[in-house]
This record gives sequence, structure tokens and C-alpha cells, in this order.
Amino acid sequence: MNIVITEWNAPNGLERLEQEGHRVHYDPGLWNSPELSEAVKEADALIVRNQTRVNAALIEAAPRLKVIGRLGAGLDNIDLDAAARRHIPVVTAGSANASSVAEYVIAAIFHSARRLGDAAGSVRSGGWPRQQFTLHEIGGKTLGLIGVGEIGRRTGARAKALGMKVLGCDPRLEKDGDTAAEAGIIPADLNRVLAESDYISLHVPLLPSTRGLIGASALNLMKQNAVLINTSRGAVVDEEALVGALSANRLAGAVLDVLGEEPPRKDHPLLALPTCTITPHIAGLTRESQEQISEIVSAEVISALGGQAEVAKAQIRSSF
Repeated sequence: MNIVITEWNAPNGLERLEQEGHRVHYDPGLWNSPELSEAVKEADALIVRNQTRVNAALIEAAPRLKVIGRLGAGLDNIDLDAAARRHIPVVTAGSANASSVAEYVIAAIFHSARRLGDAAGSVRSGGWPRQQFTLHEIGGKTLGLIGVGEIGRRTGARAKALGMKVLGCDPRLEKDGDTAAEAGIIPADLNRVLAESDYISLHVPLLPSTRGLIGASALNLMKQNAVLINTSRGAVVDEEALVGALSANRLAGAVLDVLGEEPPRKDHPLLALPTCTITPHIAGLTRESQEQISEIVSAEVISALGGQAEVAKAQIRSSF
């Protein structure tokens, strides 16, 4: 069968698809090409990351489509209703990149607390400003998690091991408190997480209820010395409000791995703020995670082409 892959995929997954005898059309730039609609006309399977907009029109342009594979976790770029109407399953790698994202969050905390890059740059320029870089320990500080799924729990466990207090906001904790307790996470409402945390890390899907969740009112509740970390989806944060908070020094900093528009335009105001660190959507991108994701999604696509996958659910359930 014909499998179209529109974004980067690790070689092990491609090899597995080809070993099963499938014809693989692999073009990592196809997601941004006008040829995409033409390419999917003969596709039995479509494998994407987060850039490809798998909307109703694209699905209808692929009359043979039997399965959509998502190399990652978020599904906001896929029209699940349109897929369900065609009885097309959408398969993912689940939490295969959860450890990678959790480690990124911990790295972001250390980055904010010690500013090693800035300190090294100062020395390289001939300085030796020890007092300027007499900063903070993270032991004893509070990490607030907004969203406590698999990634949130792994992040919380790592932070707890470093001596941090961990608060978690997620209505699911009321039903799954034992799992959070095992990770050392204290259930708390949103306002408490915002008000008490030194670092706040976002781990929620992009839904109507979470779009703009961190806006002006939420930012005003945060400590002046707090740092916001976003590895979920860019639109969860009101970027205009964040620019205002950082510019007015009402917030110590932000580390953003995701933005509302990726890549950002060159004159994006967040790029001009020294207290805002932006990385190119790499939190879940480690060699280990990408090989695992590619392997899992390829296996799921193969199963679906053999008629063994469930039809995609039309909605993502979330308490937020």
C-alpha cells in the first residue's frame, strides 16, 4: 500500500514500513507544499507531525486513506471529526516522548536559575562577573504543573528528586490522586499553582477551554520572580499578555518551546526580550524518543492497514 509521510521521520520507522512491503513516499517538506493535496490522492496511509494541517479538505482529497499516523502526541492539527466520519483511525505514539519533555523542563529550570550560557558568554568576552551570576538554587523552590498527565507526572517526579515542592493542577487528580502522590505531586487549584509557584510548566492539550489559558489575569497572579515554561502548545499562552508582563518586569522570565506561529516572524516582540528564551519546538526531540515514536507509529500504521486499529474518537476529552 502507499504511505505518504510529510515531515521528518526517523530511519528505523521508514525501514519497518518498507520491510512490510509498503511503498513509502517520504518528503519531509511536503507539509508546506502545494503538491500535498495531489500527493495524498493515492495514499492508503498518511503520517505527519505537528506542521501538516490534516483538515477535512485534505482528508477528502485522499479517497483511499485508511489511517493517519501522528509522530507525537498532540492532535490539534488533525480534524478528528472529519477522520471519524470516514472511519479513519488516528494513531499516535502515546507518551513515547514524555521523558524527553520532562528533561527539557528540568533543563529550562536550571537554565533560568543559573544562566550558565550568559555567564560563559561574559567570560568569553573578557569579563569575570561573579556577583552578577550569584543566582538561585532550585532545591526548596516550588514547581507548578498545569496539566498532570504522563509528562506532568514524570516532570514532577524529577523535580521532587531535586528537592523541589511540586503542585499540580488537573481535575483528573481527584480521580487519580494515588498516581500523583507517587510522583510527590500535591493537588492544587489553578489559582494556588499560579500564586505559589516559582516555576510554572504547562502540560495541557490545545482545546477551546485551554486556548489563552495563561493570559493577563493568570500572569498577574504569578510571583514577580516566577518563570513560565511552555512545552505544550503555543496558543495556550496569550503572547501579547506575556510580552506585557515581561516588559514590565512583572515576571522574571519565560522559556517557550512552542509559539502560536512557528517559526515566529522576525519582528515577533518576544524575540526582543532578553528574559524570554525561545527554542524551536524541540522538547520532545531526542534521538531516543524519535526512534521510539517512529517505531511505534509505524507499527500502529501497519496494524491499521491490516484492519486492526480502532476508529479515531471525534473528541479529545479533557477536564480543562
